Amino acid sequence: MWKYIKRYLPYAIVAGLFMIGEVLMDLIQPGIMSRIVDDGVLGLHNNCIGSLNLIWKLGVQMIGLVLFGGLCGSLNNVFVHLSGQNIGNEMRKDCFRNIMTFSFPQIDRFGTGSLVTRVTNDITQVQNFVSQFVRGMIRTSLLTFGSIYCIFRLNWDFGLVVLCAFPFIVGCLAFCLIKANPLFFKLQAQLDAINAIMQEDIAGIRIMKACVREVYEKARFGKANDALIKTQLKVLVIFAFMNPVINALMYIVVAVILLVGSYEVNGGGATPGNIMASITYTTQLLNGVLMLVMLFQNISRGLTSWERVKEVLYSEPELKDGSFDGTTRQRGEIEFRDVSFAYPGNSKIVLDHINLSIHQGETVAIMGATGCGKTSLVNLISRFYDVTDGAVFVDGMDVREYQQKALRDKVAVVLQKSELFSASIRENIMWGDPEATPEAVKDSAVTAQAEEFILSTPDGYDTVVAERGMSLSGGQKQRLSIARAVLKSAEILIFDDSTSALDLKTEADLYEALQASSPESTKIIIAQRIASVRRADKIAVLENGRISACGSHEELMKTCAAYQDIYHSQMGEEDEKNECA
Repeated sequence: MWKYIKRYLPYAIVAGLFMIGEVLMDLIQPGIMSRIVDDGVLGLHNNCIGSLNLIWKLGVQMIGLVLFGGLCGSLNNVFVHLSGQNIGNEMRKDCFRNIMTFSFPQIDRFGTGSLVTRVTNDITQVQNFVSQFVRGMIRTSLLTFGSIYCIFRLNWDFGLVVLCAFPFIVGCLAFCLIKANPLFFKLQAQLDAINAIMQEDIAGIRIMKACVREVYEKARFGKANDALIKTQLKVLVIFAFMNPVINALMYIVVAVILLVGSYEVNGGGATPGNIMASITYTTQLLNGVLMLVMLFQNISRGLTSWERVKEVLYSEPELKDGSFDGTTRQRGEIEFRDVSFAYPGNSKIVLDHINLSIHQGETVAIMGATGCGKTSLVNLISRFYDVTDGAVFVDGMDVREYQQKALRDKVAVVLQKSELFSASIRENIMWGDPEATPEAVKDSAVTAQAEEFILSTPDGYDTVVAERGMSLSGGQKQRLSIARAVLKSAEILIFDDSTSALDLKTEADLYEALQASSPESTKIIIAQRIASVRRADKIAVLENGRISACGSHEELMKTCAAYQDIYHSQMGEEDEKNECA
């Protein structure tokens, strides 16, 4: 944590100095009050004759000290917040920056809900810990030990009374913290669970309503929330027990001081002002101890949260950058060389000894049953995952040798699930190229067959898309995603079942326009429909993680039984006869 604290250490030091000033003003005042009572009111050192002038003089001093202490307290708060907020800001940005480098398996292991909690709630806890430590540790330490010192200066007997009670107070504090500390980590884990449920339910609210599962989800959320509240109540009960016990101990101390003081006043060993000042210092000591309780509670929560934040900050990306900057003579050449792949943490082989070469400008389709490894295959091109065995080459270079940015600049991907953002249609398309001109955005929309529906919206390209594209149909979202990929002008275009919501005519027009606008780009199409792939230069058929056949539509119709089965199930035997005729 020092890495972040040292950047704003000057703020923390200045805050500490102002806090010292505030506490010193608090410690001086009881002594002045003692003089006002003993000398100004009772006149114990002036033949029992009070002095109004002394009362005014000391009263004005007290008011000045109070005002100065209040100024120091205010300035302390300013600099404490400057240090704490800036530390939290830097930490939050670094966390998010590191999350952006995580591989998919890393994100899955943490979980979306947990990452959200760590970047928001946990960092806020750490931020509060730093602020409370700077402010609270100085104040409580000075107030506690300063009060004890001042009591001893006034009267040793009063000091011994307070000192005798101190071990009991510290013991009570330690007992409660030992009991509560393990619950803080549990609290944050339960908050992860609540955030995960919220994220899943809000993202999938349409499915939830369609399946009439609102009652079930309410119960699931309620169960998670009840568990959080139950743990929170345990913590609160522990500290609810502690505060009255410490209060009781301190009031017993006050009573003993009054008892001892009554004897010493009669014997001339103490004055009423001494007793009043000692009680005030005891009250300040009580406040210091109670603040210490809250301080240790915040420290415990803060350190627990810091351990969770640290896991995100210092998790190394599993996919290491290569050194190659992507400058090659070849453009759009892809080769899978004896590639095998299994997902991290899973021994099941998804792709088994794949060999496939794709040349620049070719349109290659990949077909196969659900779960045969089609998406896994194309994910290896952009290096979303690393191969288990073998190698994937792009433009003659192993993808593991590339700088990841350089590799992904060569590839434009349209995923199965269209991801749009809460921004205008224009801004969503320009994710493909933030520097694109309005004409280029329009051209990409025309190629993607999206221009017509865009112009029919209230504000055209400036129409704001709802969160996750909820204001658009499935086909509209797919076409905007395709326009975004087309605008990127990448050497390799990958369409991962991204035209499933388009009718056959729109899909045919799309591929025709795409070929006309980007003839040199290599195109890889994953599709379930024969009509989507039959015009590809070659079609690779995947079965159980292996390429069982590869060729043109005509060749596969003659040689590949699996492809024939797909064709018959979709097109029918009659269509085949008509095609052959």
